[in-house]
Amino acid sequence: MSSLFSSSSTSTTTIVTPTLCTILLILLNTINTSHSAHHRQLSVDYYAKTCPDVEKLVGSFTSEQFKAAPAIASATIRLFFHDCFVEGCDASILISSNPGSKELVERDAPLNKDLPIEAFELINKAKALVDNKCPGVVSCSDILTISTRDYVHLAGGPYYEVKKGRWDGKISKASLVSSNIPQTNSTIDELLKLFASKGLTMEDLVVLSGAHTIGYSHCKYIIDRIYNNKGTKNLPPNIDPKFLAALRMYCPHYGGNEDIVVPFDVTTPFTFDHAYYGNLEKNMGLLVTDQALYLDPRTKPIVQSLSKDKQKFFQAFAQAMEKMGNIHVKRGKKHGEKRIDCRVHM
Repeated sequence: MSSLFSSSSTSTTTIVTPTLCTILLILLNTINTSHSAHHRQLSVDYYAKTCPDVEKLVGSFTSEQFKAAPAIASATIRLFFHDCFVEGCDASILISSNPGSKELVERDAPLNKDLPIEAFELINKAKALVDNKCPGVVSCSDILTISTRDYVHLAGGPYYEVKKGRWDGKISKASLVSSNIPQTNSTIDELLKLFASKGLTMEDLVVLSGAHTIGYSHCKYIIDRIYNNKGTKNLPPNIDPKFLAALRMYCPHYGGNEDIVVPFDVTTPFTFDHAYYGNLEKNMGLLVTDQALYLDPRTKPIVQSLSKDKQKFFQAFAQAMEKMGNIHVKRGKKHGEKRIDCRVHM
């Protein structure tokens, strides 16, 4: 029988000399170093020397904007989700279409049309503020990631360290959006498959859905759910009757509902907490995909666990956000760029 250090043709054992050991150790160290370098993506102190005040600069800006318009928090969080799920966390969603271009960019896709324009504009303003102190150093994608964390915390959610070092993506195509963004009528199986393709687990799905603890949805996304029987005699299943009545009051079946929005969390719509999960237990989830998390036996126990413990949700949310922030990170000039204007591909 042959082994790693013996010849397969004879029974004589090959003696491993000190020289050979040294060579093996050097090779092993080279492999390990290369492997580590390949996976060394981001770090908290990435800008420690090049732009040490980046967190303070972005923080002062987000604090000011949140005081003026708290709704910007949920808008930015949603912007971050939609960016990371398409081509990774690379700020490709911020790129605007070139005049006369035949190919639309991500932000022009139907699923992104309802993202508030203010969220796009404020990230670009934060970028300009940072560039005034550290020109061309910090990427738009890192500023979007830091801003998202800030708004989560300002709304009452957890504060967590943001690992940095992302470069901005060079590709932004509307055609890539629909197959990579969760639909409002997706099944749990479809959501699990999508999340798994991003390296995220079933628990991540439930935890990240908790971002719906703040923010609003347009009526058009729930019309089919609340009027699925085209009348009031046969009530839709798995929805609290009083909650349904309120939704129907705000969202008429026909006409006049395009610009109307309703909160995801009717109990504490402006506070980032764990009430979202308690609402699901009461059949008060807004979207089909929200309520499905409580109806599916695989995800229900996670919902129940998070509804009982806010700190557990906060800790899990911070960890899930870090995982999502690592999706398909771009590094170096070959794969990315550092945009001056977040709206314009260099």
